[in-house]
Amino acid sequence: MNITANQTYTFKLVSGEEIVAKVLSVNSDSLIVSQPISMVFSREGLQMVPSLFSADTNANVLLNNNSYSMVTDPRQDVADSYLEATTGIKPIRSQILTG
Repeated sequence: MNITANQTYTFKLVSGEEIVAKVLSVNSDSLIVSQPISMVFSREGLQMVPSLFSADTNANVLLNNNSYSMVTDPRQDVADSYLEATTGIKPIRSQILTG
């Protein structure tokens, strides 16, 4: 999979944590990402929580390539929730009504 700038990805870190983040730039040994959000399970189901509690939420973050073991596109519902959580924009998906 080629990681490209200005796309949102799901990363499985070598620590076992799963994060969703928008990639801003791709370097030979690292990525610059914005607003990484950790995915955690709770009694209410899948939840998004900040990955860095003590950092400025608008600061860009360096993610070393050796820090993650898997990367993929997020599920559409996760991508939509990430967009809403980081920008306040709620995506509208058209659906076919049946019945």
